[in-house]
Amino acid sequence: MAQNLRVDRVGKTSQGGHPSPSGGSASEGPVPAEERAPDEQSVARLVGDIVADAQKLIRQEIALARVELQEEWKKTKSAARGFTIAVVMGFVTVFIAGMALAHILQALGVTPWLSYTLVTLVYGGIAYALLRKGTEAAKDIDFVPRQTVESMKENVQWIRNQT
Repeated sequence: MAQNLRVDRVGKTSQGGHPSPSGGSASEGPVPAEERAPDEQSVARLVGDIVADAQKLIRQEIALARVELQEEWKKTKSAARGFTIAVVMGFVTVFIAGMALAHILQALGVTPWLSYTLVTLVYGGIAYALLRKGTEAAKDIDFVPRQTVESMKENVQWIRNQT
């Protein structure tokens, strides 16, 4: 790391808190901006610019994360809407079709309790298959803003390289 060099008020250079050749200490206090050497002013300005850029970058990353999360939220709402409609329609269909199938089985000579049991088992298998399909579709939903995470990693690396 670079050593901490300062110009005291007399204009002589000293290091850290060591006394300058004029007898004063370089750590007597901050040197006013108008008395700083041009190199010191440009370094201070550079550091200030880096901090301002980092702040701007962080704000932009937060905005990107919001956009990504909003997109994922839209996907989630669409999937939830589809699940809800499917469940309601499924209940109605299962009930009506189950009753009809059970009556058909009874008309063919199957006892009532067995006809309702068979219908329940068939519908249970169908429900399980649909549940698996919905679970697979829900796996495509990603709540982690991947682009933002990658961009933040790059930004952190860039900031480290600047210091």
